[in-house]
Amino acid sequence: MTQTCHILGAPVQTGASQPGCLMGPAAFRTAGLPETLRSLGWDVIDLGDVHMEQAEAPEHHNAALRNLPETIGWTRALSKAAYKAAKSSDCPVFLGGDHSLSAGTVTGIARFAAEQGRPLFVLWLDAHPDFHTLESTDSGNLHGTPVAYFTGQAGFDGFPLVKNPIEPTNICMMGLRSVDGAERTGLQRTGVELHDMRAIDEHGIAAPLRAFLQRVRKANGLLHISLDVDFLEPAIAPAVGTTVPGGASFREAHLIMEMLHDSGLVTSLDLVELNPFLDERGRTALLMSDLAASLFGRSVLDRMTGTY
Repeated sequence: MTQTCHILGAPVQTGASQPGCLMGPAAFRTAGLPETLRSLGWDVIDLGDVHMEQAEAPEHHNAALRNLPETIGWTRALSKAAYKAAKSSDCPVFLGGDHSLSAGTVTGIARFAAEQGRPLFVLWLDAHPDFHTLESTDSGNLHGTPVAYFTGQAGFDGFPLVKNPIEPTNICMMGLRSVDGAERTGLQRTGVELHDMRAIDEHGIAAPLRAFLQRVRKANGLLHISLDVDFLEPAIAPAVGTTVPGGASFREAHLIMEMLHDSGLVTSLDLVELNPFLDERGRTALLMSDLAASLFGRSVLDRMTGTY
């Protein structure tokens, strides 16, 4: 049977410090992502963009917090949309938009997973762990908080109640190279699986990914992938407001995507933090779309000469 993929745009930029991420979904579409996935045999339906719900936020003593009501509104809207997309397609894809969108997409997918009686696992490909709470963030940029939120950490008053929190040990983070002290403490306490770039340099990326996928398979879990542009080396992916040198190479990133495809375990995908305002002739949008194509089945032998 033909597999189905529903695409939803999430033009969220309220969680980031620099404007421009709201153009991300349009850039992915301009780069031809829906057509590429169709060419790989998927039945793709682009459902357009999700719209933020109106929300109010309680007063908070952390004066640094930025756009709290808007982030709550996006979380509500995206959680509902992600749940609906998971019910109606084999692998929904969410086009961002800054990484605060994952507070909504992951909780929506988690609701669906709970109804199936299956655990949800998350592969977090990012330079940052995004494990701040509303209490701990100094920058106030809420794209640094989604993992703490969807694992059910305290300190998210005003946000939708997390009814199906992700078990922290079901999260694997790869590519880390910018972790704040408060995040480090929280991560050590909760037991999230961590692979920073030093570990990847020393041991490679295939073995830890293979071990994580074996855990997902053994648990009969669903697998959500959240791919942040800043997971990649900035020299090949400049269109992000949070660049950190020393990211994943072109081949490392494609190897991950190819292994994920081979596993047959992936059930949903976030593509986040694409800021076309910072791009160079669309090269980052094209690269991210090419990575998604590898995840959806494009092989090395099928790849054409790239324009990036």
